[in-house]
Amino acid sequence: MNIKRAYKFRFYPTPEQEQLLAQTFGCARFVYNYMLRVRTDAWFQRSEKVGYHDTSSLLTALKKDPQYAWLGEVSSVPIQQALRHLQAAFNNFFAKRAQYPSFKSKHGRQSATYAASAFRWDGKILYLAKMKEPLNIRWSRTIPKAAKVSTVSVSKDPAGRYFVSLLCDDCVAPKPAVKSKVGIDLGLSHFAVLSNGEKIAAPNTFRRKEKKLATLQRRLAKKQKGSNNRAKARQKVARLYAKIADTRQDFLHKVSTRLIRENQVIAVETLAVTNMVKNRHLSKSISDAGWSDFIRQLDYKARWYGRTLIGIDRWYPSSKRCADCGHVEESMPLTKRQWTCPECNTHHDRDINAARNILAAGLAATVCGENVSPVSL
Repeated sequence: MNIKRAYKFRFYPTPEQEQLLAQTFGCARFVYNYMLRVRTDAWFQRSEKVGYHDTSSLLTALKKDPQYAWLGEVSSVPIQQALRHLQAAFNNFFAKRAQYPSFKSKHGRQSATYAASAFRWDGKILYLAKMKEPLNIRWSRTIPKAAKVSTVSVSKDPAGRYFVSLLCDDCVAPKPAVKSKVGIDLGLSHFAVLSNGEKIAAPNTFRRKEKKLATLQRRLAKKQKGSNNRAKARQKVARLYAKIADTRQDFLHKVSTRLIRENQVIAVETLAVTNMVKNRHLSKSISDAGWSDFIRQLDYKARWYGRTLIGIDRWYPSSKRCADCGHVEESMPLTKRQWTCPECNTHHDRDINAARNILAAGLAATVCGENVSPVSL
Protein backbone atom coordinates (compact mmCIF):
# COMPACT_ATOMS: atom_id res chain seq x y z
CA MET A 1 0.00 0.00 0.00
CA ASN A 2 1.39 3.37 -1.05
CA ILE A 3 1.13 5.95 1.74
CA LYS A 4 2.55 9.26 2.87
CA ARG A 5 4.42 8.84 6.16
CA ALA A 6 6.20 11.47 8.24
CA TYR A 7 9.39 10.65 10.14
CA LYS A 8 9.97 13.08 12.98
CA PHE A 9 13.36 13.63 14.62
CA ARG A 10 14.84 16.04 17.09
CA PHE A 11 17.80 18.16 15.99
CA TYR A 12 20.18 20.64 17.58
CA PRO A 13 20.88 23.75 15.49
CA THR A 14 24.06 25.79 15.58
CA PRO A 15 23.75 29.44 16.73
CA GLU A 16 23.75 30.56 13.07
CA GLN A 17 21.06 28.04 12.14
CA GLU A 18 19.03 29.01 15.20
CA GLN A 19 19.09 32.66 14.15
CA LEU A 20 18.11 31.85 10.55
CA LEU A 21 15.30 29.58 11.72
CA ALA A 22 14.01 32.30 14.04
CA GLN A 23 13.91 34.70 11.08
CA THR A 24 12.19 32.09 8.91
CA PHE A 25 9.59 31.30 11.56
CA GLY A 26 8.91 35.00 12.03
CA CYS A 27 8.55 35.70 8.31
CA ALA A 28 6.25 32.73 7.74
CA ARG A 29 4.12 33.72 10.74
CA PHE A 30 3.96 37.36 9.61
CA VAL A 31 2.86 36.45 6.09
CA TYR A 32 0.23 34.03 7.40
CA ASN A 33 -1.23 36.60 9.81
CA TYR A 34 -0.98 39.48 7.32
CA MET A 35 -2.85 37.58 4.59
CA LEU A 36 -5.41 36.27 7.08
CA ARG A 37 -6.16 39.89 8.04
CA VAL A 38 -6.38 40.89 4.36
CA ARG A 39 -8.81 38.07 3.52
CA THR A 40 -10.90 38.68 6.65
CA ASP A 41 -11.20 42.44 6.09
CA ALA A 42 -11.95 41.96 2.39
CA TRP A 43 -14.93 39.74 3.14
CA PHE A 44 -16.40 41.34 6.26
CA GLN A 45 -15.88 44.97 5.20
CA ARG A 46 -16.27 44.86 1.40
CA SER A 47 -17.82 41.40 0.73
CA GLU A 48 -14.90 40.58 -1.57
CA LYS A 49 -13.41 37.12 -1.99
CA VAL A 50 -9.61 36.88 -1.82
CA GLY A 51 -8.09 33.53 -2.78
CA TYR A 52 -4.65 31.93 -2.83
CA HIS A 53 -3.56 33.49 -6.13
CA ASP A 54 -4.58 36.95 -4.93
CA THR A 55 -2.51 36.61 -1.77
CA SER A 56 0.41 35.25 -3.80
CA SER A 57 0.35 38.37 -6.01
CA LEU A 58 0.07 40.55 -2.94
CA LEU A 59 3.09 38.82 -1.40
CA THR A 60 5.16 39.61 -4.52
CA ALA A 61 4.23 43.27 -4.21
CA LEU A 62 4.93 43.19 -0.48
CA LYS A 63 8.50 41.98 -1.04
CA LYS A 64 9.18 44.95 -3.34
CA ASP A 65 8.19 47.39 -0.61
CA PRO A 66 11.38 48.66 1.17
CA GLN A 67 9.46 48.51 4.46
CA TYR A 68 9.31 44.71 4.15
CA ALA A 69 12.75 44.12 2.63
CA TRP A 70 13.54 41.71 5.49
CA LEU A 71 11.23 39.14 3.88
CA GLY A 72 13.96 38.56 1.30
CA GLU A 73 16.54 37.57 3.91
CA VAL A 74 15.10 34.05 4.23
CA SER A 75 14.16 31.37 1.75
CA SER A 76 11.02 32.24 -0.25
CA VAL A 77 9.71 28.67 -0.13
CA PRO A 78 8.57 28.58 3.55
CA ILE A 79 6.87 31.96 3.05
CA GLN A 80 5.00 30.67 0.01
CA GLN A 81 4.08 27.52 1.92
CA ALA A 82 2.53 29.72 4.62
CA LEU A 83 0.06 30.95 1.98
CA ARG A 84 -0.76 27.34 1.08
CA HIS A 85 -1.33 26.53 4.75
CA LEU A 86 -3.68 29.51 5.03
CA GLN A 87 -5.61 28.33 1.97
CA ALA A 88 -5.83 24.83 3.47
CA ALA A 89 -7.16 26.34 6.72
CA PHE A 90 -9.91 28.14 4.79
CA ASN A 91 -10.72 24.98 2.83
CA ASN A 92 -11.15 23.08 6.10
CA PHE A 93 -13.35 25.87 7.44
CA PHE A 94 -15.63 25.92 4.41
CA ALA A 95 -15.83 22.10 4.49
CA LYS A 96 -16.91 22.39 8.17
CA ARG A 97 -13.91 20.36 9.32
CA ALA A 98 -12.48 23.19 11.42
CA GLN A 99 -13.25 26.61 12.85
CA TYR A 100 -12.37 29.92 11.21
CA PRO A 101 -8.57 30.33 10.86
CA SER A 102 -6.92 32.09 13.79
CA PHE A 103 -3.79 34.21 14.02
CA LYS A 104 -0.50 32.56 14.94
CA SER A 105 1.28 33.61 18.13
CA LYS A 106 5.03 34.03 18.56
CA HIS A 107 4.77 32.30 21.96
CA GLY A 108 3.30 29.05 20.60
CA ARG A 109 4.70 26.36 18.35
CA GLN A 110 6.71 27.80 15.43
CA SER A 111 7.09 26.00 12.12
CA ALA A 112 8.26 26.36 8.55
CA THR A 113 7.77 24.01 5.60
CA TYR A 114 10.33 23.44 2.86
CA ALA A 115 9.32 21.98 -0.50
CA ALA A 116 11.67 19.83 -2.61
CA SER A 117 13.36 22.86 -4.18
CA ALA A 118 14.44 24.23 -0.77
CA PHE A 119 16.32 21.28 0.75
CA ARG A 120 18.91 18.70 -0.20
CA TRP A 121 18.68 15.14 1.10
CA ASP A 122 21.07 12.35 0.18
CA GLY A 123 19.70 9.68 2.51
CA LYS A 124 21.98 10.59 5.42
CA ILE A 125 22.48 14.37 5.50
CA LEU A 126 19.87 17.14 5.29
CA TYR A 127 20.64 20.68 4.11
CA LEU A 128 18.03 23.45 4.20
CA ALA A 129 17.97 26.51 1.94
CA LYS A 130 20.43 29.28 2.91
CA MET A 131 22.17 27.07 5.46
CA LYS A 132 25.85 26.33 5.04
CA GLU A 133 25.91 23.36 7.41
CA PRO A 134 23.63 20.30 7.59
CA LEU A 135 21.20 19.84 10.46
CA ASN A 136 22.56 17.96 13.47
CA ILE A 137 19.76 15.37 13.63
CA ARG A 138 19.42 12.62 16.25
CA TRP A 139 18.39 9.66 14.11
CA SER A 140 16.10 7.69 16.42
CA ARG A 141 15.05 5.34 13.62
CA THR A 142 15.97 4.51 10.05
CA ILE A 143 14.22 5.96 7.01
CA PRO A 144 13.68 3.26 4.34
CA LYS A 145 15.99 3.63 1.36
CA ALA A 146 13.05 3.39 -1.05
CA ALA A 147 11.19 6.24 0.66
CA LYS A 148 11.21 9.51 -1.31
CA VAL A 149 11.24 12.68 0.80
CA SER A 150 8.79 15.22 -0.66
CA THR A 151 8.52 17.84 2.09
CA VAL A 152 10.55 18.86 5.14
CA SER A 153 8.92 20.67 8.06
CA VAL A 154 11.00 22.30 10.79
CA SER A 155 9.39 23.27 14.09
CA LYS A 156 10.20 24.65 17.51
CA ASP A 157 7.89 23.84 20.41
CA PRO A 158 7.20 26.18 23.38
CA ALA A 159 9.73 24.17 25.43
CA GLY A 160 12.50 25.32 23.06
CA ARG A 161 13.03 21.94 21.36
CA TYR A 162 13.66 21.74 17.61
CA PHE A 163 12.17 19.01 15.43
CA VAL A 164 12.37 18.13 11.76
CA SER A 165 9.67 16.09 10.04
CA LEU A 166 10.37 14.38 6.71
CA LEU A 167 7.24 13.57 4.71
CA CYS A 168 7.94 10.55 2.53
CA ASP A 169 6.18 8.57 -0.17
CA ASP A 170 6.41 5.10 1.33
CA CYS A 171 5.05 1.61 0.78
CA VAL A 172 3.63 -0.46 3.65
CA ALA A 173 3.02 -4.21 3.48
CA PRO A 174 -0.04 -5.66 5.29
CA LYS A 175 0.71 -7.68 8.41
CA PRO A 176 0.04 -11.44 8.37
CA ALA A 177 -3.63 -12.24 9.03
CA VAL A 178 -4.58 -13.45 12.52
CA LYS A 179 -7.79 -14.97 13.87
CA SER A 180 -8.19 -12.78 16.96
CA LYS A 181 -11.01 -10.25 17.23
CA VAL A 182 -11.48 -7.73 20.03
CA GLY A 183 -14.01 -5.22 21.30
CA ILE A 184 -12.82 -2.14 23.17
CA ASP A 185 -14.72 -0.23 25.85
CA LEU A 186 -12.98 3.07 26.61
CA GLY A 187 -13.17 4.53 30.10
CA LEU A 188 -11.55 6.68 32.78
CA SER A 189 -10.80 4.32 35.68
CA HIS A 190 -9.27 2.00 33.05
CA PHE A 191 -8.15 3.47 29.76
CA ALA A 192 -9.56 0.49 27.87
CA VAL A 193 -11.27 -2.78 28.76
CA LEU A 194 -11.08 -5.53 26.14
CA SER A 195 -13.65 -8.19 25.35
CA ASN A 196 -11.16 -10.89 26.38
CA GLY A 197 -11.21 -9.55 29.94
CA GLU A 198 -7.97 -7.57 29.83
CA LYS A 199 -8.01 -4.16 31.50
CA ILE A 200 -5.48 -1.56 30.37
CA ALA A 201 -4.71 0.91 33.14
CA ALA A 202 -5.11 4.61 32.42
CA PRO A 203 -1.74 6.45 32.43
CA ASN A 204 -3.26 9.63 33.93
CA THR A 205 -0.31 11.60 32.60
CA PHE A 206 -1.81 15.01 33.36
CA ARG A 207 -3.27 14.10 36.75
CA ARG A 208 0.08 12.80 37.99
CA LYS A 209 1.81 16.08 37.12
CA GLU A 210 -1.08 18.38 38.04
CA LYS A 211 0.30 19.54 41.40
CA LYS A 212 3.76 20.23 40.01
CA LEU A 213 2.21 22.07 37.07
CA ALA A 214 0.11 24.23 39.40
CA THR A 215 3.23 25.12 41.40
CA LEU A 216 5.13 26.19 38.28
CA GLN A 217 2.17 28.20 37.01
CA ARG A 218 1.89 30.06 40.33
CA ARG A 219 5.59 30.93 40.14
CA LEU A 220 5.10 32.12 36.55
CA ALA A 221 2.18 34.35 37.56
CA LYS A 222 4.37 36.13 40.14
CA LYS A 223 7.14 37.03 37.67
CA GLN A 224 7.26 40.50 36.19
CA LYS A 225 5.97 40.62 32.63
CA GLY A 226 8.71 41.04 30.05
CA SER A 227 11.50 39.96 32.42
CA ASN A 228 14.02 37.19 31.76
CA ASN A 229 12.83 35.38 34.90
CA ARG A 230 9.31 35.24 33.47
CA ALA A 231 10.64 33.80 30.22
CA LYS A 232 12.52 31.12 32.17
CA ALA A 233 9.44 30.31 34.25
CA ARG A 234 7.30 30.09 31.10
CA GLN A 235 9.74 27.63 29.57
CA LYS A 236 9.63 25.43 32.68
CA VAL A 237 5.85 25.25 32.36
CA ALA A 238 6.18 24.47 28.64
CA ARG A 239 8.70 21.70 29.32
CA LEU A 240 6.35 20.02 31.78
CA TYR A 241 3.47 20.26 29.31
CA ALA A 242 5.73 18.75 26.63
CA LYS A 243 6.67 15.88 28.94
CA ILE A 244 2.99 15.18 29.64
CA ALA A 245 2.15 15.20 25.93
CA ASP A 246 5.13 12.98 25.02
CA THR A 247 4.24 10.44 27.71
CA ARG A 248 0.63 10.31 26.55
CA GLN A 249 1.62 9.89 22.89
CA ASP A 250 4.07 7.12 23.75
CA PHE A 251 1.36 5.25 25.66
CA LEU A 252 -1.26 5.64 22.90
CA HIS A 253 1.12 4.48 20.16
CA LYS A 254 2.23 1.42 22.12
CA VAL A 255 -1.35 0.34 22.94
CA SER A 256 -2.73 0.98 19.44
CA THR A 257 0.20 -0.79 17.75
CA ARG A 258 -0.19 -3.85 19.99
CA LEU A 259 -3.93 -4.09 19.35
CA ILE A 260 -3.42 -3.78 15.58
CA ARG A 261 -0.66 -6.40 15.62
CA GLU A 262 -2.60 -8.96 17.70
CA ASN A 263 -6.12 -8.63 16.20
CA GLN A 264 -7.63 -8.88 12.75
CA VAL A 265 -10.93 -7.19 13.64
CA ILE A 266 -11.26 -4.36 16.18
CA ALA A 267 -14.59 -2.91 17.27
CA VAL A 268 -14.72 0.31 19.26
CA GLU A 269 -17.53 2.65 20.26
CA THR A 270 -17.40 6.17 18.86
CA LEU A 271 -17.52 8.88 21.49
CA ALA A 272 -18.60 12.52 21.17
CA VAL A 273 -15.55 13.76 23.04
CA THR A 274 -16.26 17.40 22.16
CA ASN A 275 -19.59 17.17 23.98
CA MET A 276 -18.24 15.06 26.83
CA VAL A 277 -15.56 17.57 27.84
CA LYS A 278 -18.34 20.08 28.59
CA ASN A 279 -18.85 18.16 31.83
CA ARG A 280 -16.85 20.35 34.21
CA HIS A 281 -16.39 17.48 36.69
CA LEU A 282 -14.79 15.09 34.17
CA SER A 283 -13.36 17.37 31.48
CA LYS A 284 -9.74 17.16 32.70
CA SER A 285 -9.79 13.37 32.94
CA ILE A 286 -11.49 12.99 29.55
CA SER A 287 -8.97 15.29 27.86
CA ASP A 288 -6.13 13.50 29.63
CA ALA A 289 -7.28 10.11 28.33
CA GLY A 290 -6.73 11.02 24.66
CA TRP A 291 -9.58 8.88 23.26
CA SER A 292 -9.88 10.81 19.99
CA ASP A 293 -6.19 10.47 19.20
CA PHE A 294 -6.28 6.79 20.13
CA ILE A 295 -9.12 6.10 17.67
CA ARG A 296 -7.31 8.16 15.01
CA GLN A 297 -4.21 6.00 15.45
CA LEU A 298 -6.24 2.80 15.28
CA ASP A 299 -7.88 4.08 12.09
CA TYR A 300 -4.76 4.79 10.04
CA LYS A 301 -2.83 1.79 11.38
CA ALA A 302 -5.71 -0.51 10.48
CA ARG A 303 -5.72 0.86 6.92
CA TRP A 304 -1.95 0.53 6.65
CA TYR A 305 -1.67 -3.03 7.90
CA GLY A 306 -4.80 -4.68 6.50
CA ARG A 307 -6.93 -4.77 9.66
CA THR A 308 -10.65 -4.06 10.01
CA LEU A 309 -11.75 -1.28 12.36
CA ILE A 310 -15.48 -1.08 13.12
CA GLY A 311 -17.14 1.91 14.76
CA ILE A 312 -20.20 1.32 16.92
CA ASP A 313 -22.81 4.03 17.39
CA ARG A 314 -22.39 5.70 20.77
CA TRP A 315 -26.12 5.22 21.53
CA TYR A 316 -25.83 1.44 21.36
CA PRO A 317 -26.66 0.12 24.91
CA SER A 318 -23.43 -1.84 25.33
CA SER A 319 -23.34 -1.50 29.13
CA LYS A 320 -27.04 -2.23 29.76
CA ARG A 321 -27.26 -5.29 27.50
CA CYS A 322 -26.43 -8.77 28.75
CA ALA A 323 -23.75 -10.25 26.50
CA ASP A 324 -25.07 -13.79 27.18
CA CYS A 325 -28.84 -13.58 26.68
CA GLY A 326 -29.43 -10.12 25.19
CA HIS A 327 -31.57 -8.75 28.01
CA VAL A 328 -31.42 -4.93 28.23
CA GLU A 329 -31.68 -3.18 31.60
CA GLU A 330 -33.85 -0.05 31.76
CA SER A 331 -31.18 1.96 33.57
CA MET A 332 -27.53 1.51 34.50
CA PRO A 333 -26.02 4.31 36.63
CA LEU A 334 -22.26 4.88 36.41
CA THR A 335 -21.82 3.88 40.05
CA LYS A 336 -23.02 0.35 39.25
CA ARG A 337 -19.81 -1.46 38.22
CA GLN A 338 -21.10 -5.04 38.72
CA TRP A 339 -24.56 -6.38 37.93
CA THR A 340 -26.46 -9.65 37.58
CA CYS A 341 -28.78 -10.29 34.63
CA PRO A 342 -32.34 -11.01 35.90
CA GLU A 343 -33.03 -13.26 32.91
CA CYS A 344 -30.04 -15.66 32.90
CA ASN A 345 -28.54 -14.88 36.35
CA THR A 346 -25.13 -14.18 34.83
CA HIS A 347 -22.93 -11.90 36.90
CA HIS A 348 -21.23 -9.22 34.81
CA ASP A 349 -18.37 -6.82 35.16
CA ARG A 350 -19.90 -3.70 33.57
CA ASP A 351 -16.89 -2.81 31.37
CA ILE A 352 -16.05 -6.34 30.20
CA ASN A 353 -19.72 -6.93 29.36
CA ALA A 354 -19.76 -3.68 27.35
CA ALA A 355 -16.61 -4.69 25.45
CA ARG A 356 -18.16 -8.07 24.59
CA ASN A 357 -21.31 -6.36 23.32
CA ILE A 358 -19.27 -3.91 21.25
CA LEU A 359 -17.44 -6.79 19.57
CA ALA A 360 -20.69 -8.70 18.92
CA ALA A 361 -22.35 -5.59 17.52
CA GLY A 362 -19.41 -4.87 15.27
CA LEU A 363 -19.34 -8.39 13.87
CA ALA A 364 -23.12 -8.35 13.38
CA ALA A 365 -22.95 -5.03 11.55
CA THR A 366 -20.41 -6.39 9.06
CA VAL A 367 -21.89 -9.87 8.57
CA CYS A 368 -25.67 -9.64 8.71
CA GLY A 369 -26.46 -5.95 8.96
CA GLU A 370 -27.99 -5.90 12.43
CA ASN A 371 -29.49 -2.56 13.49
CA VAL A 372 -26.24 -1.14 14.83
CA SER A 373 -24.84 1.91 13.08
CA PRO A 374 -21.17 1.56 12.20
CA VAL A 375 -19.70 5.05 12.24
CA SER A 376 -17.03 6.13 9.79
CA LEU A 377 -13.99 6.94 11.94
